[in-house]
Amino acid sequence: MKILPTLWAARGNPKEPVPFQEILPLKLRPFVSGKGDKTSNVCCIYEMSVLFGCLKENEFKESACPKEIKAFQKCFSDYNLQKRIKKEREVKGIMTPGEHKLPYKQLNKLLRMYPNVK
Repeated sequence: MKILPTLWAARGNPKEPVPFQEILPLKLRPFVSGKGDKTSNVCCIYEMSVLFGCLKENEFKESACPKEIKAFQKCFSDYNLQKRIKKEREVKGIMTPGEHKLPYKQLNKLLRMYPNVK
């Protein structure tokens, strides 16, 4: 027995549209919180899984997997280098043109440079 479509049919469309009530002013805040940037960045998952697979096959003897260990270490050192460069740019305030995800400090700087004027 299908009751749900019958209930939907009983409630018709409103005769008059519901008026919009502005509770807060419709404008952007002049700042952005930094909560979203605190997510943990995960790196080198593929290299780590290959390394653990090799170690598991060879009963966790590191001497049997030098290629995988070297690949994981290279990936992690590249990640640390990129992270350090990004942090130095943030400290200096250098804005990278065309970057899709700006840090909250740079967004706040841009919002101060171009305020919301009404």
